[in-house]
Amino acid sequence: MTRQIRIFAFGGNEVSPVGLTDANGKAIIPDIAMQWSRTFETSKHIARIIEAFPNDSYVLTHGNGPQVGNVLLRSEYSRPILPPLSLDVCGSDTQGSMGYMIAQILGNELTSRNINKHVISIVTQVVVGRDDPGFKNPTKYIGPSYTKEEAMERAQEDGWTVKLYKKDDKGNEIWRKVVPSPVPTDIVEFDLVEAALEQGMIPITVGGGGIPVIKVEPDETGTFKCNYGISYKDGKDAPIYMGVEAVIDKDLASALLGAMLIKRAKERGEDVDVTLTIFTGEDGAKLNYQKPNQVDLRRLTLEEAKRYYNEGHFPAGSMGPKISAIIKFLEAGGKKAYISLTSKYIDTIEGKAGTTIVHE
Repeated sequence: MTRQIRIFAFGGNEVSPVGLTDANGKAIIPDIAMQWSRTFETSKHIARIIEAFPNDSYVLTHGNGPQVGNVLLRSEYSRPILPPLSLDVCGSDTQGSMGYMIAQILGNELTSRNINKHVISIVTQVVVGRDDPGFKNPTKYIGPSYTKEEAMERAQEDGWTVKLYKKDDKGNEIWRKVVPSPVPTDIVEFDLVEAALEQGMIPITVGGGGIPVIKVEPDETGTFKCNYGISYKDGKDAPIYMGVEAVIDKDLASALLGAMLIKRAKERGEDVDVTLTIFTGEDGAKLNYQKPNQVDLRRLTLEEAKRYYNEGHFPAGSMGPKISAIIKFLEAGGKKAYISLTSKYIDTIEGKAGTTIVHE
């Protein structure tokens, strides 16, 4: 019997309302109550899916961009009295808080429906290569906005890399800090994810793409030197890791998770069908997005997805990373992947909504 594992990758819209503005058009930063309310709505959709497919296994992943931005902003405001936080610690902070929120709300929703499935959050480290090209060309904008003068001052004082983000409606330049976004290569706590699945639990993992870590190589004396002056003499039997200042794309981390589940299952001789669903605020991928000739892409083959991606049809700031992640997932052995609204998942897998991308 084929085992079904469904990976659900939540976008920011699934855990926090986006695009809110006040009467003057100023952006509203969602408070905790708003985030809990939005996650509650998402959890009801997920619980209905689990009711429809009660014998399947589920893994949840999520983004954390706005939440990390909030943590960094609090750190900025408290600079006179508290030490700054490193980016890997900010990622672990949000993994814990968001994992708690999602696990409690979805767990309560399942309990209210008499569904006996435990939801657990796993604070997850994700390995990246120390020589990844992303470290030489940081591109991921994080944290608050600055004028050019402020940004240059922070670059000089704190060693930041800063770049022009955009211009406002008055033509003023907005600058922000940028950090590397390396490609994920391994998941440190993967065995825990598999153990949770074996126990019938629903693990929440690689939140925000995971906490970025690198393998530490020994120096000439055999010493593994990590952050903050911590070192180890014996690291031959298992890898030694340390955190780095970076952000990992959560869709790429979700695709890696799926690839690892498939690979492990094959090694055990287990018949498994892993699907990856990336939930977004749009009803699937589209050509000519928001143009008069917009076309809904309901079904694509892997080759079609690669062709459209290489032709530049999917912008880097929106659908591009999602299509890229799905391509990697299918190339690693996945047979199907979906881009869908949470409210239209059933319609999407039936071909009535969203986008289905198949291997061939």
